[in-house]
Amino acid sequence: MGTPALAAHILERLVTGASAKGRVVGVVTRPDRPRGRGLGMEPSEVGAVATKHQIPTLKPVKIRTPEFLSELKAFEPDLLVVAAYGRILPNTILDVPKIAPMNVHASLLPRHRGAAPVEGAILAGDDETGVTIMRIVEQMDAGPMYFQRKTRIEPTDTQAKLKEKLAELGAVAMLEAIDLAARGALIETPQDESSTTYTAQIEKKDAMIDWTASAEQIERMIRAYDPWPVARTQLGGDEVLIWRAAVEDGSNGTTGTIVSVKPAPVVQCGAGRLRLIEVQAAGRKRMSAVDFLRGKRVDAGARFGT
Repeated sequence: MGTPALAAHILERLVTGASAKGRVVGVVTRPDRPRGRGLGMEPSEVGAVATKHQIPTLKPVKIRTPEFLSELKAFEPDLLVVAAYGRILPNTILDVPKIAPMNVHASLLPRHRGAAPVEGAILAGDDETGVTIMRIVEQMDAGPMYFQRKTRIEPTDTQAKLKEKLAELGAVAMLEAIDLAARGALIETPQDESSTTYTAQIEKKDAMIDWTASAEQIERMIRAYDPWPVARTQLGGDEVLIWRAAVEDGSNGTTGTIVSVKPAPVVQCGAGRLRLIEVQAAGRKRMSAVDFLRGKRVDAGARFGT
């Protein structure tokens, strides 16, 4: 059960992984949705992988129905493997697999439970993250853990880059978990509830830059929201997307003010300054911040924000 690209990579590895002690008998994913310029109906990333491998697929609009439960039981699964499906599963579904319902969560639980663990780890400035293989319970990311695998968060890691690393790490970990399940060797460890943190679903409004924040926090935000929803601000009433930036020292000026434009534009933040590297005007291509400001004829003293 899964939906986005991270889950699709894990599914691909479960289908093709030579070490897996089993086979994928069915897939559950979100319904097809309109995408692209033509808004044609297209499957989720997981749905596309299932179609490629001709795996029977369920795409329920609602999962708490007798009809869906009956269809799921028809697969007679030993394991229910979940990765970024996006819904809390009721006990009626969790009781279906003969061995266990297992989830691969893209954080080191109990830190960063919830819908945006990858973005949350970058925003928090964590030095490392990883994946947790756990048994699912009817409470968000709260089940006992089987094991974890860690990876370093590099200073240049964006949401996209980190999800790629965690997708492969999660796939390898899930293959290992399936092997342990086949041998009856899974061992559960309760989570430390006192160390729990949560993340919420990211929305476009979250990406608006508050220049009173520190340069360090804004730079993390830029990486956490790449490729979506993309950190953004306003300049002269026009929206500007910020794709890449670097932190610099300095605290002298009004927040959001461009304090210099050569050799690159530098913006004053609540603490420290941010050197803009790559930006994008609405409806235009990404470009260097130097070329953007030159084309807009923006000088030092101009101010970002509303």
